[in-house]
Amino acid sequence: MDLEITTLAERPELQGPMWQMIDTWAEFLVNDPVGWAYIGRIVGELPEYVLVATDAEGKVVGRAFSVPVAMDTDGRRELPAGGWDQVMLWAFSDLRHGRKPDTMSAIEITVAKEKQGQGISGRLLAAMRDNARRRGFGELIAPVRPSAKSAEPSALMSEYAYRTREADGLPHDPWLRVHVRAGGVIEKVAHASMTVSGSLDQWRKWTGLPFDTTGQVEVPGALVPVHCEAERGYAVYVEPNVWVRHQV
Repeated sequence: MDLEITTLAERPELQGPMWQMIDTWAEFLVNDPVGWAYIGRIVGELPEYVLVATDAEGKVVGRAFSVPVAMDTDGRRELPAGGWDQVMLWAFSDLRHGRKPDTMSAIEITVAKEKQGQGISGRLLAAMRDNARRRGFGELIAPVRPSAKSAEPSALMSEYAYRTREADGLPHDPWLRVHVRAGGVIEKVAHASMTVSGSLDQWRKWTGLPFDTTGQVEVPGALVPVHCEAERGYAVYVEPNVWVRHQV
């Protein structure tokens, strides 16, 4: 596929079409409060860290968000258990306080629904690595959401993340496999990478499920079960991701 990948800073006119791109994110995932607060700020304040892929007709078919972050500082020399949420909080704290970043972190790589399975995600990852190098970073870290884990919500991420194929030793999960093929190293599990809490009515709206019994609820698109407290009127989802480190 003919593909052009540019930063949003280079082509700001793509912002509208980028947001209008139809993706496959489950509705409950966009209700993570940290993501809700900061994704738009990445676009508005850090457009040089936003990549947009367009096809031969100029249609947006993919996007990739990243952030610069200072990792070589007290309290940050290990990749955090808070994963996706924590690295965004750190990045915007650094921006506010004028700290010099030394690392780039991936935040999201998303491909248009009708274009999935055509290798676009891998090309966006390669472009993100190139962007990190151009901006003077030696390392790209990524809180990876393993794409096939939702088929095994009861499996422990600490086992799933390191599961490999007998044929070639590459990760069992296809998205982790793309990262490892690109040179990434699986480093650790971020056990509380994203947290989504809501009332039972909210969860019913987001998922179409009854949420009327206390316990673990398996939700389409969720990597682990959602914990429902029916008598107390709320449910909470705590998503684990996998930290992958790339030298660029």
